[in-house]
Amino acid sequence: MKMFHSNSTFTYVFMVFFACATGIADENKKAPWFKKALVGLEVGPTGTERGPETGKKYAANFNGRDIVQKTIEANADYLVIWARDGWFAYYDSKILPKPEGMGKRDILKETMEEAKKHNLPVIAYCVVQYGSRATRENPDYRMVDSEGNPFERNCFNSGYPEYVEKVIAEILKYNVDGLHLDMLDQGFGPPYGCWCKYCKKLFQEKYGQEMPKGITWDKDWDRMLEFRYDTSARLEKRLTAFIRKTAPGVTVDYNYHGNPPFSWRVGQRPVQHSHHGDFITGETGIWGFSALGVGLNARFYAAATPGLPVQVVMQRGVRMYHDQTTRPLIDMRWELLTLLAHSSFVTIVDKTAYDGWLDPVAYDRFGKAFTDAKARQEHFGQPVVEDVGIYFSHRTRDWYGRNEQGKYFRSFQGAHLTMVYEHIPWGVVLDESISLKSLKRFPVIVLPNANILNKNEVELFEKYVEGGGRLILTGFTGLFDQMGNALDSSMIENLVGAKFVRRMESLDNHVRLGKGNATLPTLSTDIRKNWPFLVKGPAVVWKPTTGKPVGELLQPDRSNLQKEGRVGFDWPLSAADPVGPAAILNQRGKGSVLTLAASPDYATTSEHRIVEARLLLRNAIESFRPTPLVSIDAPKNVEAVITHDKETKTIRVHLLGYLAPPTTTPPKNRPFTLPALIEDAPIFRAKIDVQPEIVEVKVLNETTKLKRTKQRLTVQVEDIHEVVVIQYR
Repeated sequence: MKMFHSNSTFTYVFMVFFACATGIADENKKAPWFKKALVGLEVGPTGTERGPETGKKYAANFNGRDIVQKTIEANADYLVIWARDGWFAYYDSKILPKPEGMGKRDILKETMEEAKKHNLPVIAYCVVQYGSRATRENPDYRMVDSEGNPFERNCFNSGYPEYVEKVIAEILKYNVDGLHLDMLDQGFGPPYGCWCKYCKKLFQEKYGQEMPKGITWDKDWDRMLEFRYDTSARLEKRLTAFIRKTAPGVTVDYNYHGNPPFSWRVGQRPVQHSHHGDFITGETGIWGFSALGVGLNARFYAAATPGLPVQVVMQRGVRMYHDQTTRPLIDMRWELLTLLAHSSFVTIVDKTAYDGWLDPVAYDRFGKAFTDAKARQEHFGQPVVEDVGIYFSHRTRDWYGRNEQGKYFRSFQGAHLTMVYEHIPWGVVLDESISLKSLKRFPVIVLPNANILNKNEVELFEKYVEGGGRLILTGFTGLFDQMGNALDSSMIENLVGAKFVRRMESLDNHVRLGKGNATLPTLSTDIRKNWPFLVKGPAVVWKPTTGKPVGELLQPDRSNLQKEGRVGFDWPLSAADPVGPAAILNQRGKGSVLTLAASPDYATTSEHRIVEARLLLRNAIESFRPTPLVSIDAPKNVEAVITHDKETKTIRVHLLGYLAPPTTTPPKNRPFTLPALIEDAPIFRAKIDVQPEIVEVKVLNETTKLKRTKQRLTVQVEDIHEVVVIQYR
């Protein structure tokens, strides 16, 4: 691949020589390994994920020296090596046995000895939750369900944290560069919660009452959720403090599960559990998070830990980490480069064969993907442009979503899907860390069915709008109390500029634009006027006061069979009579609020999605969005990430082509939907309009065709990734 910075090798060599001559290189060596990292590998065996493995063949060829050599050949910056899983230690441990097939070998020792020869940072992987041997040898560590039945999951309030510290102390003696502590969740499936004697005692001490009898969704369960969240956070703080004290300089990071589609079940909040390590580490993977989830996860992690580096983990396999498949190179490149474009550093997980064998095809593809990424390295890591903030309400996730979190995630993910399809730069705003300063970062903020808002949130949104902010509200936003119960009135009537009348009982609601269209004519762009179209999802009847109505919200028809109760309401019927406005535009202070009575965000990811529902949300955003720095017209299967280096006056437009317009996490039966693998590079065109005066434009790929007409750039790309580098005056 020919790069426009083809002399970069000479430049790099000269810079290294100069740095050594001036002593700067010595200072750089003291920097934490992750400060210089772009891509790395995590390598661990396959076979114990479903129980203890006693065969002599298991991990017999799992070899630290081979792994380091392959990692170096693959051009990786660091290696995460498995030291402990739920059943075995892969080093000489006094606490855990090694797999029988390893004999007297010490994988961690082999790895460290070989890595030292290459100055390769080594991070030891240590499992925390699902330490099943620990629970079998120490039944006192087990969680207990509400009926008093123990089950194989470690309780973080038992003596188990001390056990983990002993394991960590053994690993730290190997002088590793970091520790990756995996799975701090409290379970992805039932039962949820622990009623062991330790938890009961702590709960009683904290709240002065007994634990609830089960999942009750009342004030007692609210305390239980807080108790669970605090339990997870307390363990993370404890382990971090132990590592800092035992081995200062060794980094620590935790596998994070505070992002969609995870919910209260895992015991993690988006912000509370994101910042106890040196950086945040989260997972992606199309099988579990969807193609759209790749970029969403990266931006979500960045929002949870502003200022900290973001590591995102992907895998070589098609389905799950242990599935022993190898994806096509271009499929890996798409995911890798998408994450790098979002300013993350990336780890690819390789699960070896049963005996520890390393797949040569996988490592060949790792090497090609990493070499390609490093050739583009100077174009990663710049600040990402975020014109629109998508508000995430964890309280709505917990107390409105409850046992069906898709009820909320559909709206949040639908808003995100709209941004990606329409190439609108976006970011995430989290309710836990909301402040007027955090809100003012965004010219426009969307609240996609943020049904539960507290008094502080409402006051901050009012100040944001009065100061010039633009707010878009959808569906049931602000219509439920803190416990997830429907309110008879609304907390946000002053923002909306209307009186709350009622929530629609139906989901198959329709919108018709035309009436009052002069108030906001851009709302109907690309949508036929006076045509009722389905916007499936929650909807509200409002009666305007200070706000101006636009369009109409129409209730659905109901058949006689439905009225008689012989047929359900899963399949939408046609539109019937109007019941209120489709939208309300309210001016408040220097800013504006646009309330969409229906839920185009929810509709966009529903089973009855139509294009016009997404266009309605897009038009609402574009009606409010100030003149953007860069405007992009590209196919829906192309994701655009814009970064802006103000110091050097450089705008970079990352264009990432997928097979077809990518979809988001399915609301049910996740992760049983897999997209096709990318085998061929797509060909696509994009138009880029730039506001500042352009001085120079360059592209990376020699096959890309670039045409410039004043402030408009047109490119034809024949790859899954291109960067249009724009220098401006």
